[in-house]
Amino acid sequence: MEACRRKGIDRVVVTDHNTIAGALAAQKLDPERVIVGEEIMTTRGELLAAFVRERVPPNLSPQETLRRLKDQGAFISVSHPFDRLRNGAWREEDLLEILPQVDAIEVFNSRCLHARFNREAQAFAEKHRLPGTVGSDAHAAFEVGRSVLLLEPFEGPEEMREVVRRGVPRTTLSSPCVHFVSRYAVVCKSLTGT
Repeated sequence: MEACRRKGIDRVVVTDHNTIAGALAAQKLDPERVIVGEEIMTTRGELLAAFVRERVPPNLSPQETLRRLKDQGAFISVSHPFDRLRNGAWREEDLLEILPQVDAIEVFNSRCLHARFNREAQAFAEKHRLPGTVGSDAHAAFEVGRSVLLLEPFEGPEEMREVVRRGVPRTTLSSPCVHFVSRYAVVCKSLTGT
């Protein structure tokens, strides 16, 4: 939260893979700034949701995951859809099936190792007239704010759906070295069991 304050970030969607526990803890620290989110692995690819009230478990079908998120009124996007170096990438035909049910496509992710993955996502969103979101995909405080979407003030998922169409992206790719931070965290977690 201190990194957000220092960098002038007024609102941040805090997500983790397949859990909302960290986002809820962050929201307790700064309820006005933090939007609870979750990045959920489905059987076909990852979805990224904001304004999540209840955890959605991983490895459900995209349709079931979307149903559970819609029941909560969540804002739903597709994170790094064409980053084929990650497990959460989508095949285009699978993505086309769910397009009517998503609010946006992440068109820029700071942690994509190849710029072409972001370009493909941007082209896909434009072709299908979906708004684009951007994300730092920060796994450490120094990564927060690498990419931001400048938005008009909003409250709740409905207003977010409206203002995201007029968002102005400010994006920067992260160094490939940031992936070592993630690997280090995984190793530490496995050693400590927390």
